[in-house]
Amino acid sequence: MIGNPFDMNNKILFAVLAAVLFCGCGNSSEAPSSDLACETHGDVLPVTGTFINLPYQDVRNKYTNPQYLDMTDPLMWETKIAEMKKMGMEYLVFMSVANEGKAYYPSKLMRKHYPQWRKSPVDAVMDAAAKHGMKVFMSTGWAVDQDDNLRDPKIKGRQIEMMTELAGLYGDHPAMYGWYLPVEDCFGPVLTDYAVEAVNALTARARELTPSAKILISPYGIFNSDFEDPRYEQQISRLKVDIIAYQDEIGCVRERYPLTRLRENWKKLRAIHDKTGIAMWANCESFAWEKGTNDRSSALIPAPYSRFLSQQIAATEGGAEKIISFIFCGLFEDPQSPYQLGQPHWSAAAYEDYMGWLGGDSYWKAVEASMTGRLGPHATEDLEDPLWKFYEAGMNEIVVPVEGGKVNSVLVRMLNSHKDGIVPPDKIFLFTSRNGSKWSLAQIKDTPSFPNTNHDAFVDHVLFDNLDLEASHMKIAFTVEAKAAFDTPVLR
Repeated sequence: MIGNPFDMNNKILFAVLAAVLFCGCGNSSEAPSSDLACETHGDVLPVTGTFINLPYQDVRNKYTNPQYLDMTDPLMWETKIAEMKKMGMEYLVFMSVANEGKAYYPSKLMRKHYPQWRKSPVDAVMDAAAKHGMKVFMSTGWAVDQDDNLRDPKIKGRQIEMMTELAGLYGDHPAMYGWYLPVEDCFGPVLTDYAVEAVNALTARARELTPSAKILISPYGIFNSDFEDPRYEQQISRLKVDIIAYQDEIGCVRERYPLTRLRENWKKLRAIHDKTGIAMWANCESFAWEKGTNDRSSALIPAPYSRFLSQQIAATEGGAEKIISFIFCGLFEDPQSPYQLGQPHWSAAAYEDYMGWLGGDSYWKAVEASMTGRLGPHATEDLEDPLWKFYEAGMNEIVVPVEGGKVNSVLVRMLNSHKDGIVPPDKIFLFTSRNGSKWSLAQIKDTPSFPNTNHDAFVDHVLFDNLDLEASHMKIAFTVEAKAAFDTPVLR
């Protein structure tokens, strides 16, 4: 490391971690298009569940639940559920089925929040889910709104009334799999007695009404959890739920580099859950923020997929059994959908990136292999990781000797942390040489240009593949401007 990257009085520094990776797949005509794809094994958990958000509540819903669309349209929900199935979703979780005293299902407790003459959106989602063989967790909220407080006996009482009514309507529905209790209590540093009692009161009623239904909660606070306190495990053991889908809090950016500790926290939670008998799922936050972080006046927008893939890997390696997300529906958007939710253009980009990874795209499988360490040591989303190397503003070159005399694939890994002034260049130039002095340009690649980069740090990647070049040396060249950053090469 050169100088102090946090001292902006120094010359601007640039982190460049270029992973120069060569793998021998042999000469089979059936080998994948990228040599780096040989290193992948497909063991990272995909996203198999998403929350469904019906009411517009604040600016956070600006794109995921836009006011200009009729979010009660049953045809829209039939279409969206089919799209979720195409994305590999098995589970749908209603965030809420009522808001501000109005219901999105045929309620006798509340007024209807959809036209009287039309099928309710809850019915539309349930029937579409059944058609596609999907499983639905029914919500017990909101009694009032997103700020429901179960310390208020009236709130808890209304949620139990809603549960009773919903069980009568949907308890025998083929898509009804379980209940989502919107009790987002903080697990850090230790879950409170009141939270345990509130959850168990709702769970007791759910067991009476629907004995076979699974009970899901999705709390926050693992970044602030005191895992060493024996009460932490004791409080989890007291919960009478089947599944805890912990919010990974990466989208909420609870820490400066939140992925760093998350990896260890998942492992600590896994050790606890091995003793409790409660399933451990990950609720990976797929969003970033259009303006302020964790601000209700800032819209949710899709995060770069390279960041989200790292979250998937962290959850998988930490022992999560399933990954669901807040939120895929309305954030990752099929560009062919007749109902366009999501941030214009970039929700489609996030969709295409995820579907590319899901379909075995050689670029994303190479990225996955690098993130899981299958291609050797790799730097993480942390400016202080010692594997990062920093470069000054201007034109830079990285020269690496080539073992074996042949270059097939090169993966360049770059730290992207706008908040620290670390920004990748626009283009990367790859040269090769047979003698280390005379260079030939092999390829030029644009770097990723996802705009939602202001809140956290992630790793960008550029893959040069199908090169099949003889060389003794390889050179990566790039130019960066002030307050931009680039990354490091590792030769394999």
